[in-house]
Amino acid sequence: MTLQICFDKHNGVIKMYENNWESLNKRPVPEWFSDAKFGIFIHWGLYSVPAYTKKGDYAEWYMRQLEDKSSETHAFHNRVYGEKTKYEDFVNGFKAELFDAKKWADLFQKSGAKYINIVSKHHDGYCLYKSDYAWNWNSVDVGPHRDFLQELKDALVGTDVRFGVYHSVYEWFHPTYLKNPEQYALEHLIPMLKELVEKYQPNTLFTDGEWEHPSNIWHSTEFLQWLYNESSVKDIIVPNDRWGKETRGRLGGNFTTEYGYIEEGRKIEDVELDRPFEECRGIGRSFGFNRNEELTDYLSAKELIEMLCDLVSKGGNFLLNIGPAADGTIPVIMEERLLQMGDWLRVNGEAIYGTRIYSKSLQEGVYYTKKGNDVYAIMNRFPFGSQVLELVDYDPALKASLLGSDAVLEIKDNSGKAEIVFPAINPDTVDCNWLYTIKLSK
Repeated sequence: MTLQICFDKHNGVIKMYENNWESLNKRPVPEWFSDAKFGIFIHWGLYSVPAYTKKGDYAEWYMRQLEDKSSETHAFHNRVYGEKTKYEDFVNGFKAELFDAKKWADLFQKSGAKYINIVSKHHDGYCLYKSDYAWNWNSVDVGPHRDFLQELKDALVGTDVRFGVYHSVYEWFHPTYLKNPEQYALEHLIPMLKELVEKYQPNTLFTDGEWEHPSNIWHSTEFLQWLYNESSVKDIIVPNDRWGKETRGRLGGNFTTEYGYIEEGRKIEDVELDRPFEECRGIGRSFGFNRNEELTDYLSAKELIEMLCDLVSKGGNFLLNIGPAADGTIPVIMEERLLQMGDWLRVNGEAIYGTRIYSKSLQEGVYYTKKGNDVYAIMNRFPFGSQVLELVDYDPALKASLLGSDAVLEIKDNSGKAEIVFPAINPDTVDCNWLYTIKLSK
């Protein structure tokens, strides 16, 4: 067994992480991640050119869907692009002529997000940067001839948004992978991951595409040992739990759910949580931009904000995906949703950022968080009449306020629970919409 050590400059002690899951699982998720709460996922690549799949499917799987001659994607492709057009030919349409990293960074800052994960490479193998451990199938050598990771990272300097990356473990049609997955991991995957980490120094590393083999084939513990002990981001980086077909919700960094599921048949409620978790999903049903989706396929601002509050109240983060178009623009409806979330967080952010679980018990229509001695109760309705806070004991020393309003709130004893009585409030005087936050302090 290989043993490596590193010096933790923050705690002044030597930490040792061994090349096994028992040791690696003891590494805590950096505190900044639990404080951040809200991040933005970015799926962008060659699949953004056709930007199509049937409703309910993932548009970023276009290349794989083409292999199924009975699929809706295959029929669409032949009708629109012709049978002779290959997926690889979409590189000529991936021009990103309107991409402006500073505009993206400004939007992310206004959204209230505290970190982003941009797809550096999806399962099709096409990279948004140049790697010395892969052939020239990347945005620097072919297509737009730009390093999008570096451009976006540079644009985020001076904002409150941390830079992070997604990286697919496997590649659908990589010849070495198809022949010998472990050789692929040793010669391609692991060197590529280390290069990615050292070149761009991301705060997050969201791996995916691990499900065909166990973690020992991917040499995942070997990589994580290096990441935690030797990498330049060992003290801050947050990896996830997708390191082998046995690891989701069990091993690795933070646990990840996708549209509510860790994997088929397992939700976050089905696992023993000993670390933060993160829900990732699109505003619609796809991660990559899907032109086949309609307005009714997209969640409203209220639905997204309520989802954020629900996740945060349970100790989770919300990684909300956007799928830019091939020209580098972010679809207007996605931009609008991000700005709406930012407007809400501008008023109610203190009930979200840096908070922790208040109670494992639940109350319908109210989401609880806490920070220090303060408790926040976020209601999914406008404050009128009164609201009994079933999880808060009445205390005459309690004081209540409504974030975004100067309204004076009264607290009554309702069978031992705190009941908040609202005065008549003009909606125009409350500086937010959709969900409303009661702050309780002493």
